[in-house]
Amino acid sequence: MADNIKVWFDAEADYLEVQFCQGSGYMKETSNDAVMERVDEQGNIIGFSILGVSQFNKAKPLEIDLIR
Repeated sequence: MADNIKVWFDAEADYLEVQFCQGSGYMKETSNDAVMERVDEQGNIIGFSILGVSQFNKAKPLEIDLIR
């Protein structure tokens, strides 16, 4: 696990982004339309983002596997 995790939330856009480490990478689709993985050039997951994060709650949690 990363030593330092960065989290950004934009309430107006209803967007959450989490980065496990700094570095260049690109966004990659997942099995959930609301979630994107950020991966580095070797395909390692270095973060993820969630669009429409407010739609998830205790009664309807988001569950997704981030895999390489």
